Order: sequence, then structure tokens, then C-alpha cells
Amino acid sequence: MLADQRNVAEVLHRLRRAQGQLTGVIAMVEQGRECKDVVIQLAAVSKALDRAGFKLVACGLRECAAGTAGDGNPLTEAELEKLFLALA
Repeated sequence: MLADQRNVAEVLHRLRRAQGQLTGVIAMVEQGRECKDVVIQLAAVSKALDRAGFKLVACGLRECAAGTAGDGNPLTEAELEKLFLALA
């Protein structure tokens, strides 16, 4: 998937940040915090997950298109489009 270890580290960092933020959001809901504050933090979680997803797609696009990742079969244009739209 992601051959470049720097890219792997960046994706993992983003996912861990989102995980921590989500834990915080859960705690806020359990504590009965203001809806506004919860929504702001939930938006931050969503943005962190989106960025991780976009990073994965950006890093893997070349490999997927060339067929050098996974099963060795290049993705079709329709499959690549579906992959991008899954993050929309």
C-alpha cells in the first residue's frame, strides 16, 4: 500500500490525532457539554479523518493506477473515481 515510511507515519499520526479527538468528543457528550462545543470538536475529528483518507489516496494513487499495489492489477478509471468519491 504505502511504500514510503514517511507517508505511513503521517497517515498514522493523523489517524491517532483523530482517535484522540474522538475520545474527547465522547467524553464531552458523557459530561453533557454544550452542543456547540461538541459539534466543533466533532468537526475537527471529521477533518482529521478526511485528511488521513486524502493522504492515503494521494500516496496510493500512483501505485493503484500502475497496478503495483495490492493484487498487481491496475485500478480502472471508474474504480479510482469511486475511491475518491468514497471520501466525499
